[in-house]
Amino acid sequence: MNIVVVGTGYVGLVTGVALAHIGHRVTCVDVDKEKVERMRQGISPIYEPGIEPLMKENMEANRLFFTTDGASAYQEADVIYIAVGTPENEDGFADLTYLKQAVRDIASAVTKDVIVVTKSTVPVGTNHEIQRMFKQLVPHVHIDVVSNPEFLREGSAIHDTFHGDRIVIGADDERAAAVVADIHRPFGIPIFHTDIRSAEMIKYASNAFLATKISFINEIANICEKVGADVEQVAAGMGMDQRIGSSFLRAGIGYGGSCFPKDTKALAKIAANIDHDFELLKAVIEVNNKQQRKLIEKAKKRFGHLAGKKIALLGLSFKPNTDDMREAASLVVARELLAEQATVVAYDPIAMGKVAHVLPKEVIYASSVEEALQDADAAMILTEWDEFRQLDLSVYVNEMKTPIIFDGRNCYALHDVARYPIEYYSIGRKPITNIK
Repeated sequence: MNIVVVGTGYVGLVTGVALAHIGHRVTCVDVDKEKVERMRQGISPIYEPGIEPLMKENMEANRLFFTTDGASAYQEADVIYIAVGTPENEDGFADLTYLKQAVRDIASAVTKDVIVVTKSTVPVGTNHEIQRMFKQLVPHVHIDVVSNPEFLREGSAIHDTFHGDRIVIGADDERAAAVVADIHRPFGIPIFHTDIRSAEMIKYASNAFLATKISFINEIANICEKVGADVEQVAAGMGMDQRIGSSFLRAGIGYGGSCFPKDTKALAKIAANIDHDFELLKAVIEVNNKQQRKLIEKAKKRFGHLAGKKIALLGLSFKPNTDDMREAASLVVARELLAEQATVVAYDPIAMGKVAHVLPKEVIYASSVEEALQDADAAMILTEWDEFRQLDLSVYVNEMKTPIIFDGRNCYALHDVARYPIEYYSIGRKPITNIK
């Protein structure tokens, strides 16, 4: 198949690379000339483990190409994947500006029948709207629209593409659905056929359910702290029930990133637009917003006030193995610490190049864990990077003014911390106060 992928963000680039790797000829289109030039050199614009070797391998095999000339690419395509961003509007609804522009660009260039596959996350009914746009813009060309939502985890996107649970294909035309199914068959992943609107809803419903599990276990963690239970033991016991499962039952300071916050709010907005009050999902969102401030509450309870305190922030990206800062807890924590007149020193193994324009200008950046911790009154762990999880706890004792840790990701076993003169406050577990 001669495939074109529009957009080279997390979804588009991973999709293009993966489809090339299973044997298709793939051209990735982006309007950013500098970005395209870097990709032609095998340099990924996103931090995603394993993606650059696959890019280079498939470029060398003449299966993967990058261009800004979308018009020429569309004319030769058998199938076009749209993977542009659908960011959140101020009202919580998905912004379809980039998607509709991609539709217009495709319509202005195609000269033969083609299948357009929507990878972008879109509100229910959007793919039918795209179909209507194509009929109006290019009535002489037959264009089938297929919904093929993605279920990738940033930081694990390559693995998820080749080892996913299912591939969802939503289509009104059986022939178009069969073509898209054939494209994906080499992945060896179960393919689920459904109608277009159900496919659109599967994406939102899946993310909303996972977000619900996260907010639920965080509420359980907050109760555990008050009754003296251990949330990790509780989650382990719950997860052994096959009806519940162990995934997404890890207590912490909430979810972030490009999907869960945006998709939960968008689904709540979709419900509101049809006069349905999605009370459960609104509660999930509210719980998450509160949970991101949990370490601030713990620190203020411990110190009384944070004015003049030097606080080390360990981890800035919303999760490990990505440099994505969208909806990261660090954005909230840094702002609130500064509002409390604390000094904030931050370090992240990967995201440092992405933080200057999103974090307050008063934040000081360190080049290592040790530098961030030096003479700090407290440390807050916001991202569970392996560098932090594997850090010898003696580093906190040796570098900090007072080795007080507020761990928002439960990186350390309590019995390990108990061996050191450290104060340790985590989520849903008893505190350890070994400082004399």
